[in-house]
Amino acid sequence: MKRVLVFIFVFLLVSLVFGAYAEPPKETLSLQDAFVKVSKDVGQAVVSINTEHTERYQTRYYPFAQFEDQFFNDFFNDFFVEGPQREFKGIGLGSGFIINKEGYIITNEHVIHGADKITVTLPDTREFEAKIIGSDIYSDLIVIKIEPKGELPYVKFGDSDNVQIGHWAIAIGNPFAFAVKNPEPTVTVGVISALHRSLPRTDKRTREYSDLIQTDAAINPGNSGGPLVNICGEVIGINVAIFTLSGGSEGVGFAIPINSAKKIINDLMQGKKVLYGWLGVIIQDIDANLVSYFGLNDKTGVIISRIVDSSPAENAGLKPGDIIVSLDNEKIKNTKDLIRNLLKKNVGEKVDLGVIRNSKLYSIVVEIGERPEDKTVLAQNKIEPQAVQKDIKSWRGLEASDITSEIAQRFKLSAESGVAVISVQPMSPAERSGIRPGDVIYEINRMPLKGIRDYLTAIDKVSGDALIGTSKGYVVLKEN
Repeated sequence: MKRVLVFIFVFLLVSLVFGAYAEPPKETLSLQDAFVKVSKDVGQAVVSINTEHTERYQTRYYPFAQFEDQFFNDFFNDFFVEGPQREFKGIGLGSGFIINKEGYIITNEHVIHGADKITVTLPDTREFEAKIIGSDIYSDLIVIKIEPKGELPYVKFGDSDNVQIGHWAIAIGNPFAFAVKNPEPTVTVGVISALHRSLPRTDKRTREYSDLIQTDAAINPGNSGGPLVNICGEVIGINVAIFTLSGGSEGVGFAIPINSAKKIINDLMQGKKVLYGWLGVIIQDIDANLVSYFGLNDKTGVIISRIVDSSPAENAGLKPGDIIVSLDNEKIKNTKDLIRNLLKKNVGEKVDLGVIRNSKLYSIVVEIGERPEDKTVLAQNKIEPQAVQKDIKSWRGLEASDITSEIAQRFKLSAESGVAVISVQPMSPAERSGIRPGDVIYEINRMPLKGIRDYLTAIDKVSGDALIGTSKGYVVLKEN
């Protein structure tokens, strides 16, 4: 019996020892080989980009002390003595990838922005000075070119429309080339976490991104402009941003789908200006309160909260409060759907919008216009504010005022018509509806407001729930 037990013990021990060193399953080796092949094939075409830019500033010598009172500072600063001009050399770092044997390279526009000198380093240590061929701030894409000396490796494009959540995602770039002094790119692996993501503007990010691919493959600062590839080594996206609280990678990275970038890249390579389709509407998703107010079946569609003057939308007869439910017979579920479909259209192309107005479905044809500069898009008619009326009574928990220079400065407002919300009572209908101090109300129950007089007239006519057009979109302000 003891011999049997000893034999069993020895057998198990040997099994454990040799089992630990057993060859991995073929499936594991096959996947591992795929990652190695992608790293070698694509990695050789991924480049490090270093930029230099010069900033000049004027030095000044002040013969007088500085005062706490700004008036005295401004007075005595008239007597400053100018010193010599100084120059500050700034550097930028990023990644990019070669797309053909002629030496064209794709990266993010923000990687190159403002550069006086662009240096491209290949993984084989070759260095080239690059020149800008074309750039587009809106898409954050730029094409630069090097003059090749010898053969150049380049990537192969995939089809980002076929990408699905859960697919393998491989991010390649060189985020720390300056630190490790090695031009060979790094590889991180993850999956496609989500599709059609949007990133709005923030204080730290001046660009607005839409229809992005989200991945948990680690993307670090300096990875910007590098490729996101699939398991076959095809480029499916261009790494553009990370979402982070710490400043490093936290498993949430974003990439521009390559299919969205292809047309832009072709235009930039040919020196063309990139044109974007534009309706001239400010839109918002539909919430439960709006569903109830308009008597809709569900939250499907987008509501037009404002229309830019002289825009394609205004010329076609669209109105604030219209609900867009389809574009060329394709169902529109939300704002992302509408934006994504519009970006596929060309300037001058006509589209058929399915629009609900007053509970009836209409077909409205709109000719796509060219997207103007941001300042023009946001511009509205400038209307002189009406005289300020003080001691305005509270209405459903909010108090409003004309937009005076003081109010505009206090709340950092640019609107010149409508009324500004200056206070909201806690737990009031106004607060529950989402209205906050600093919001601008420009419409009540479809009645446009130039100023406080129109506001007082409008609220006197309200009975029951009210549809309030604000700078953030429509809200339903309930009676209590």
